[in-house]
Amino acid sequence: MAAHYQIIGGTAAAIAASVETGVRTGALQPGAALPAVRALAEQLAVSPATVAKAYQGLRQRGVVETAGRHGTRIRPRPPVAAHRSALRLPPPPGGWDLSAGEPDTRLLPRLGPHLAAIAARDEPPVGYATAGVLPELADRARARLTADGVPADAITVTSGALDGIDRLLAAHLRPGDPVAVEDPGWANLLDLVAALGLRPIGVPVDDDGPTVTGVSAALAAGARALIVTTRAQNPTGAAVTADRAKELRTLLAAHPELLLIEDDHAAELAPVPLHSLAGSTGSWAFLRSTSKPYGPDLRLAVLAGDEATVARVAGRMRVGAGWVSTLLQQLIVRLWQDPAVTAQLAEARDSYDRRRHALRTALADRGVIAYGRTGINLWLPVRDETRVVTMLRDAGYAVAPSSLYRLATGPGVRITISPLTDKDIPPFVDAVTRAMAADTAVPFSA
Repeated sequence: MAAHYQIIGGTAAAIAASVETGVRTGALQPGAALPAVRALAEQLAVSPATVAKAYQGLRQRGVVETAGRHGTRIRPRPPVAAHRSALRLPPPPGGWDLSAGEPDTRLLPRLGPHLAAIAARDEPPVGYATAGVLPELADRARARLTADGVPADAITVTSGALDGIDRLLAAHLRPGDPVAVEDPGWANLLDLVAALGLRPIGVPVDDDGPTVTGVSAALAAGARALIVTTRAQNPTGAAVTADRAKELRTLLAAHPELLLIEDDHAAELAPVPLHSLAGSTGSWAFLRSTSKPYGPDLRLAVLAGDEATVARVAGRMRVGAGWVSTLLQQLIVRLWQDPAVTAQLAEARDSYDRRRHALRTALADRGVIAYGRTGINLWLPVRDETRVVTMLRDAGYAVAPSSLYRLATGPGVRITISPLTDKDIPPFVDAVTRAMAADTAVPFSA
């Protein structure tokens, strides 16, 4: 723990609030160790039970984690709004930020003409009674999902994929319930699971998606939900193949009570066909968001599923946020209809595919194995991620450490390819080769 920050409080609530204050201000950085229960109790003149209760509450809300012999620490990305400077290590001055996981803004559609066209229609304002999922968007979403083999009779819209997953988990599970998640997996999802007080069970991932043995072990351990990224898995770039999907469907069919959540966030940018698991269990949901193909500011995801599951999400939205803006829905419909946007997305998909393949090939030629069949990221297994991250930053490149993405899998770094052009790849490969010179990588599925 940072020596200059002093935890205060005479009750469990006050102690927890003091820790949160440290996180918000940046005085308690991610990974910072908190005092042992008895030591802090003695320091604050309270009972050990009071401190233990404070730590338990922080743990249930995902602010801290228990790290075995290392005691209690602040989670890598606790769900407490912190000062921006405390969120993550910035890229080096004048260097490259390959850590953000964002799409290439140069390849995103321009929204101005479509927004102007919507405004020019001068339609009556939408009221509370008429708001909701636009019938035109629902019809077009059904057609698009059905073409990919996803049943889409029941459908709703959420404010992005993570919002949809949040509502699905909250509607079906309770704090303490076990959830099977990919390992390594999406950092935001791991943070959400922690914030909801759920217990993550890591499922190993290889190039073809979650392993059958890993899913089987999670089911045997009592997992009540399974979350799968179909294509462009973050951070490994894995994509579920036809054979893997067939095996997983057979396995899941014996667990009708399981909540299956499938995330197809890459959507139009995916260079491989969709092999969906939708409908393998009694309760299921398939999410396809617009953020990666059309822009991170377009917070919309189509959610299809069985009737009861979709009704739960739609009902929960009705008593909370209400609905996703109909203006945003109109914009998405226009983007779906525009042939020029469709062509632009195809070009973006091919560009990502080419750059990702070029970087993987160039690294392999130097004896460095990186993973990533789809998506905008590469996963590079390493022995010492701190050393590799530091050396790359010294060379002018910020990459993301694996501590954000993994539970039990080995260390590594995530590299976002979207900022790199073809000419930028060779010098970056040189920097990676130097950083890996004394490092022996192992497969991330080991």
